Amino acid sequence: MSKHPEGWVITRLGDICDQPKQRVPAIDEEFTYIDIASINRDLKVVSNPQHLQGANAPSRARKEVESGDVIVSMTRPNLNAVALIDTQLHGSFASTGFDVLRPIEVDPRWIFAVVRSTKFIESMCDKVQGALYPAIKAADIREYEIPLPPVTEQIRIAQKLDELLSQVDTLRRRVDAIPTLLKRFRQSVLAAAFSGRLTEEWRASQPPLSNAFALHQSLKTAHENQGGHERSNASKPTEKAHNLTHDGLPAHWDIAELRDMCAPGRPITYGILKPGPELEVGVPYIRVADFPGNKLDLSKIKKTSPEIDLQYKRARLAAGDLLLSIRGSVGRLIKIPEQLEGANITQDTARLSISPLISTDFVYWALLADSTQLRMKNATRGVAIRGINIGDVRALQVPLPPIEEQNEIAHRIKQLFDYAEKVESKIIIALSRIEGLSQSILAKAFRGELTTNWRIKNHQLISGENSAAALLEKIRISRQEKNNSPSPKKTAPRRKTNKTMEKEIISVSEALKKADRPLSGQQLLTATGYPIDSKTDQLEQFFLDIRSAIDSKQIFKIKRDDSGQDWFALVEAR
Repeated sequence: MSKHPEGWVITRLGDICDQPKQRVPAIDEEFTYIDIASINRDLKVVSNPQHLQGANAPSRARKEVESGDVIVSMTRPNLNAVALIDTQLHGSFASTGFDVLRPIEVDPRWIFAVVRSTKFIESMCDKVQGALYPAIKAADIREYEIPLPPVTEQIRIAQKLDELLSQVDTLRRRVDAIPTLLKRFRQSVLAAAFSGRLTEEWRASQPPLSNAFALHQSLKTAHENQGGHERSNASKPTEKAHNLTHDGLPAHWDIAELRDMCAPGRPITYGILKPGPELEVGVPYIRVADFPGNKLDLSKIKKTSPEIDLQYKRARLAAGDLLLSIRGSVGRLIKIPEQLEGANITQDTARLSISPLISTDFVYWALLADSTQLRMKNATRGVAIRGINIGDVRALQVPLPPIEEQNEIAHRIKQLFDYAEKVESKIIIALSRIEGLSQSILAKAFRGELTTNWRIKNHQLISGENSAAALLEKIRISRQEKNNSPSPKKTAPRRKTNKTMEKEIISVSEALKKADRPLSGQQLLTATGYPIDSKTDQLEQFFLDIRSAIDSKQIFKIKRDDSGQDWFALVEAR
């Protein structure tokens, strides 16, 4: 950043930004609370704030923000959770997990552009501390150096950025909407497939097809020849869930239960109840967690012992079997690849070995159709852990066309879904290019390239007393005068942040003033009012308060003692 246009300077964010004082909302105060989850990280806006009463305020709701403030999340800076506070959010409270940048005599949109840039994100990521709770300090943000144009040029650039980035955001929103359209497209394809509409024209071009009633009878006869369906202790099927009728189906189609569509001798069954400890060498078994989004993740497959596998040999898998989730996330489905031949399953899944008289791919798509998923949902029971019992799985109804039409339906669905996947892959590329476009525009702004011609025509607006150097000096003098002038202390009503706390929370500097001596970290925790058995979020808040007090030079940390404890003291006590 050593090279910059005439009239520009390099400065730190902390030199041109103040920060709000923290306060605790009054018990009866109604306010809007902005936490990190409230930020739409793609559009960089506050999209989902909470509306709370002071009595229910989280312990982190302490930073009162104003219109024009720029908030920057200090946790996981790689996610770039930043936003510009607008007039509608004026007076809201932001989490102490944000650093609030309050621009002084600087266009807030310029600061906002800076904290969205790739260079800023990369710089903050280099300063992350902690593995379980990766975070940066407010000081890291405020030490970041930025190019600063004169005020008139800031406004001109901000207007350009508003115009250009608004167009980019519009494009992003349109691209973001495509996955929803594709989801509807897939649902429409499956709905057409299993009502007979997808192959309506195909049927008209074919010789007369055999009806599916004979096929259905062949499936039943195959099971009868093997002794019929096994009786088990499974619950009876939920009557209202299995309500598929012939209404709307082609006349030559039938309706079959899933148990009849499976191969004789390989009934629908669940698997291992307790797989035991994970082994490096053993029999692989598949859990519901191994196929999120109906896609198998082979990298997380666990193994059980051969002894446990032997107890559940009835549930062993063969290549081409279908595996259906029946507990937790009911309705997930995958087709078993060859490398998992002989693997086992858990009690949360049901194995479906489809009869050779039926198209497995047809059954796969039929089970993913909204109509079938709805019938599974209607049969799902339970409160803490919801699931569908094996009796209901066996009784699931599936439309049954002749085998020739099954194959045609499966073929057409695959073609259309492959097309949708190609579109999705292009969406990923498009979103990457859109993000690159945003960063390219920002980079040009920081090099002054968006205002090259304007600068030539308006030289008098960026030189002398209008230059950025003059602006910095004005800010410096203003801050110095503000720091030298005494201000009345305001006391805000305090409240207990936790029903179990006997004392109210006070700031770490206030606690050190009351103690009138250095305190260890544990002593300071107690002195500020936090319980000895503080929860994780309370400890995070305590450490953020310490960090903030150190950054603002209210307190300083003394080197650790022999026991390894940190000690803290007031700066004025040095």
